[in-house]
Amino acid sequence: MAVTSAPRITVVGSANVDLVARCERLPRAGETITSTELERFPGGKGANQAVAAARLGADARFVGRIGADALVLRSLEQEGVDTSGVVREEGESGLALILLDAGGENMIVVAPGANARLAPNEVIVDDADAVICQLEIPSAAVAAAAAQAPFFCLNAAPARAELGLEPDLLVVNRREYEVIGPSRGLVAVTLGSEGAVLLEGGRELARATPPPVNAIDATGAGDAFCAALVLSTLEGRAHTEALRRACAAGALAASRLGAQPSLPTAEEVDAILAA
Repeated sequence: MAVTSAPRITVVGSANVDLVARCERLPRAGETITSTELERFPGGKGANQAVAAARLGADARFVGRIGADALVLRSLEQEGVDTSGVVREEGESGLALILLDAGGENMIVVAPGANARLAPNEVIVDDADAVICQLEIPSAAVAAAAAQAPFFCLNAAPARAELGLEPDLLVVNRREYEVIGPSRGLVAVTLGSEGAVLLEGGRELARATPPPVNAIDATGAGDAFCAALVLSTLEGRAHTEALRRACAAGALAASRLGAQPSLPTAEEVDAILAA
């Protein structure tokens, strides 16, 4: 599928405030360690993917619920994301507690807040070329988005054993793939520093490795990968090229601190692939 003008991507999903505590290593069960830094960033997989799509050149729109904290809404608007689908409320926005070690590995706990109250009737896709969802919002809202999508991508995180639908493109990491199992459609499995593989009906279609980077924070890497893969598909790129660009976008995001601040532009992806 190829879209001649800027592809229109609607992301239906979560918007969080990320509290990132940096430490030398991640704690073991029952252990207390001291953080060297605590920082606050706009995040949430849905908002991250909308910002990533916009920076990569898509006409991006975000649909979701945001509470009294306006940090994420301001970030979306500053990036040129259409926020007409955002529902505001007086309650708490989603909150992610992120522990980040010196090597870029993380542990994340999410308190969904307003994300958990996104209702199916609040999900309006309009004239998108593709819709991206994650599983940080209610299943009914995901189903409502899928029903309106001409091309539906599901980033199945956090993973659930029963998805209840068949997306056109499923994006998972290897642990999520173990939980969900094979799918009949396209499945992109991210493999961390090893890159990613694209499957269809269990058969490998393409494989790509990321360019070398100094990884310091993997929080937004999967979201950059997902947005880049969907956008490259809409642009009509071949499977191998689309996967290569997605791996490059994820690698660039992993080389920077913070979820949304780390997300690359199309020019940055072009440059690292040409290096």
